[in-house]
Formats: sequence, structure tokens, C-alpha cells
Amino acid sequence: MKRIAINLALCLFLISIQQPGMAQNEKKVISLEDIYKNRKFASKGFPGVQSMNDGDHYCQVKKDSLNTYEYKTGKYAGTIVLSKNLIPAGDSLPIAMSDFVFSDDESKILFSTDEEVIYRRSSKADYYIYDIKAGKVFPLSKNGKQRLATFSPDGSRVAFVRDNNLFITDITDVNQDPASRIETRITSDGKPNEIINGATDWVYEEEFEFSQAFFWSPDGKRIAFYRFDESKVKEYQLTYYGDLYPEQYKYKYPKAGEENSIIGIYLYDLAAEKITPVDIGSETDIYIPRIKWTENANTLALYRVNRHQNKLELLLADAATGSSQVIYTEENKYYIEINDHWHFLKNQKEFLFSSEKDGYRHIYLYDLTGKPVRQLTKGNFEVLDIMGVDEKKGVVYYSSTETSPMDKDICAVSLDGKKKIRLNTKPGGNSADFNKTFTYYTGRWSDINTPPYIAVYKSDGSEVRMLQDNVRLRETMTDYGYSRAEFFKFKTGDGTELNGLMVKPPDFDPAKKYPVLFTIYGGPGSQTVNNTWGAVTSWNQLWAQHGIIVVSVDNRGTGGRGEEFKKCTYLQLGKYETLDQIEAAKYLGTLDYVDKARIGMWGWSFGGYLTLSCLTKGKVPIFSVLG
Repeated sequence: MKRIAINLALCLFLISIQQPGMAQNEKKVISLEDIYKNRKFASKGFPGVQSMNDGDHYCQVKKDSLNTYEYKTGKYAGTIVLSKNLIPAGDSLPIAMSDFVFSDDESKILFSTDEEVIYRRSSKADYYIYDIKAGKVFPLSKNGKQRLATFSPDGSRVAFVRDNNLFITDITDVNQDPASRIETRITSDGKPNEIINGATDWVYEEEFEFSQAFFWSPDGKRIAFYRFDESKVKEYQLTYYGDLYPEQYKYKYPKAGEENSIIGIYLYDLAAEKITPVDIGSETDIYIPRIKWTENANTLALYRVNRHQNKLELLLADAATGSSQVIYTEENKYYIEINDHWHFLKNQKEFLFSSEKDGYRHIYLYDLTGKPVRQLTKGNFEVLDIMGVDEKKGVVYYSSTETSPMDKDICAVSLDGKKKIRLNTKPGGNSADFNKTFTYYTGRWSDINTPPYIAVYKSDGSEVRMLQDNVRLRETMTDYGYSRAEFFKFKTGDGTELNGLMVKPPDFDPAKKYPVLFTIYGGPGSQTVNNTWGAVTSWNQLWAQHGIIVVSVDNRGTGGRGEEFKKCTYLQLGKYETLDQIEAAKYLGTLDYVDKARIGMWGWSFGGYLTLSCLTKGKVPIFSVLG
């Protein structure tokens, strides 16, 4: 019903718009068919690149083969496997090469096929192993589809989840009959909607953003895994449509204040075939949002968070006994966000992590007793990600908002904190995918008006060679008369400065008055006002071509500007977001070229909620449409 109301309101808004003259002469007209069916305005990337261990080569899937190439020159270096050699015994067609992972020693490849999606980050599939030296491909199991299949560090075994239980299979004998291959069942109490071993419940998958819940120790002698007891969690029911008769689907979904799964962390010793529980404390109404092996195979690290999520503890557990101790505690007056920014150094003495404890997210170095060593980054900017650590050179690579909240920079800082450089030379959206030896990276740059430029760079930021420049897309944008997006700022009544972007019609005349359409999201930590390709879409350009100014504003509660700006919405979600969007509309209504009687809004997910809130709390004629 909500979606029908949304679409009806949007159609009424479209009908109310007087179509402009579109005096673009030879410029082509953007159509929905060209956007979504023909993909005429889609940018090109350089997909499927994986670094090889030597750091000099990468692999990439071509039409009928998986090949290696030189980072420096792009020259073909060899073929790892031909598609025609990936035909399992008894089959006539090769398995797909689209989804694969190498063993650590690059002697084997794990392929997943016939994937069935479960939730956002989970699926099950048929997995196959290809032994490169033997030139043979064989199924991981013949006993049903598997989930989360993962090589052991030495590549001799694969662990996986099936039917909520954890298994291990020995794959050293490539000639073994798949039907007789022994699967060691680690757990046996798994049951749908009751017990989950080695995978996550819905809350962890959706809110803590991971689905694999088991991890090999560095020496391959143990596996640490989660166990979720969701037997007391209440069920939610959905209707699945598609066939002649709809099906009812039930799953465990704890609403706010209701019972969560009871979490347990366990250690399985392969040699002793023994499971040992990890001491995570007596309180059960908690979260363990991350576990990770340190570089010491006898020590497992865990994050423990109270249900209110304003207190985080880092525990180190003894892999032999399961006993644990807290080495670091952090508390926050709002809440603490969980991420993957922790890295344990090979010296087995120190680790890196990020925290917002000084008001902005920054990188810290601590020792394994919990004592601070130093803060590596400082300033009024946010560290967005830790992309890798070159321990030989003592360098940490990270992305940040050092240039501005709308930009994304690629930076490097030494572990001693004495040297910091920015690798990118252009402001905009910069990203980097480093090779295994941190000698090269595949870099991507774009800004709000320029599609991605992708190249190979040395680790100091110097360009080696171009991979993709999207020159054809830039020509298409010119042919269709794309408008250039502009950034703007304004202050709310209480003095808060907000960032916005605007796309005007191609034949914009400042003497005329134009309707405005807000396209927003506005949820916690999000950003729509970004100096990167995709912040303005071809769908936005279509509106502009029809004589509508398209606007987006990042309200309080969004990211890139520090903890106070982001977390001021705590315990009053929707209040400041709505006020800021209404003030943005009022500000735009003061501009000479804006028709303040025709200001609309469109959003999805949190943006849909925010649209409805603005519609009901904003005074007519502000926000005459929602989405």
C-alpha cells in the first residue's frame, strides 16, 4: 500500500509539471529504456582482478580461461585453467568461472556454482575444487549444497556449513571417488530456526554485516566458530509469491526489546577432535560482533558489546583452554560502530584498530597488553577504511575524508606516525585495491561529473598505465546534454552548515522559475552528497532534462563530518533529519529561480521514511511529492 501511494504521488507530481521547451537542438533525449534496459549510461570498470602471491602478476577471467598478466605492462603471462578443463566427471558442460578463490599457496582453486540466495549476504551453492598441478576438477561434496566453503591455510582441507552444522573435508586425494570422500561433522545439533553453527542469524548478517561465522587458525590446527541458539527468538512470517500458490516463510526476527539469540564461541581442535567453549562472560544479552585470530595461532581475539552498544571490550582467548581476558575497553555516550579495521601485526606484540573516541574516526596502535602505543592519524576528518598494512615497510594504507567530507582520499601513514602522504592527486572519489606485496594497486578515480578513470599505480601513487578511461561514456554524456552538477552549502536556523548538490536543467535560464525534486537517503552514517561518479545518476539527469532541478542534501546524522554531527540523532531518530530537509527546502524557496510552490521529495528505505516525515511535518506547499 505504501509503495502504491508513493508511486501515485510521484505520477501526480509528474503530471503537474509543465514540460519545458527542451531547446537542446541536436541533443538526444534520455529515456528510461536507455537507462535501465540498454544500459547506455553505465560506466565500465576493470573487473575480476585478483593479485597473485608474487605481487608482480594478477589473474583475471576472460571468455574461456583464467589467465595471469603483469601489473607493470599488462602483458599476458600464462593461463591457469581453460574453461574446457573445468568439466566434472559425468558432466558435459564446464562449471562457471565467475566466483572463485585460491588456496593460500595457489595450488588449488575453489569455485562456487548454482548459487541460491538466502538473505542479503548469505547463499548456498555447489562448490568444486580444481587442483592446478593435477589438472583435475571435482566436487567438494555430493551430499547437498554447501555454504561458506573455505580452504584451510595449507589447502589440504575445506570447511563449510550445511543444514546449520559445520563440516570439514580432506581434499588431498584428487583421485578419490567423490561419493566416498569423508566429511567430518564438527557439530550435530544444527536445526533450522533453532541452532546455527558456523553461520550467522539474521541480526548478525544484516546489522553486523557478515555471514561467515567460522575461521581457521593461522596454523590450520583449529577452527573458531559461532553458535547461535535462536530457539526463544520470536518468528516473523513473510509471504513468498511467484508460483500459483504463495508460500509462507518463517524466520527468527527479534524486534527491538525482544529476545535475541544466545551466542556462544567455540574452538574445534582437529587433532583431538574436541570442542572447547570460549569464556565470553556470564551475561547472555550481548553481542560478539567480530572474532579474529591474532598472528599467534594460540590466541583468538573477540569483540564483546553490550546490547545497548555503548560499551566495547576486546578480549584475548587462549585457544587451548578457552579462558579469556579483557585487554581494552571503550565506552561511548552514544553508541559504538563495529567495523573490520583491526589488524594484528606479525610481531605478535601489537595491533591496529580505529575508534571515534577523539570525535573523529582515527587509527590507533596498541600493544597486546592493551596499552596505547600511539595514535597514527589525527585531525577533523574521518578514516573510512584501513586497506592494508605493509609491515616490511612499516606503512598503513587507508582512505579518508581529509580533503573534504564529499571527497575520498587514499593515504599512507608510517607505523611510527612520523610520515604521512596522500597518494591521489585529484580531489574526488578515490579508491585503491593493493596487490599482495603492496608494490602496486589498482586505483579508481572519479568526481561528480566525470565517470571512473582506472589505472595501475605504484604504491607511492605514481601512475603506471591506464586500464579504463570511459571516454565513450563521456562522449555519450555530451551527446545527451548532461548537466553539470554543482555543490552548495547553506546554514540552518540554528547555524548548522549543511552540504548539498544540485543539477539544473541543461537549458537553465536564471530568469525562469523551476520545480525542485529532492532525492535523499539521510540515514545514520550515510552520504548522498559525494564528489564521486554515481552521486548524480542518469535518472537524475532525466528529471533535469524535463525542466526539474534535482537536489540532494546531507542532513545531520549523515557521515564524513565527525561523531557529533553523525550521532546527534541518537535516541531521537528522524527529528533533526526532518528539520534539516525542511530547512533545505525553505532555503531553496528563497532562490530566484526556484518555484517554491513545487518542491518535491523522493527517497527509498530510510529516505522513504524521511520523505513521509517531511511530507507530514513540512508546511504545504513544501514537499508536494514523496517516494
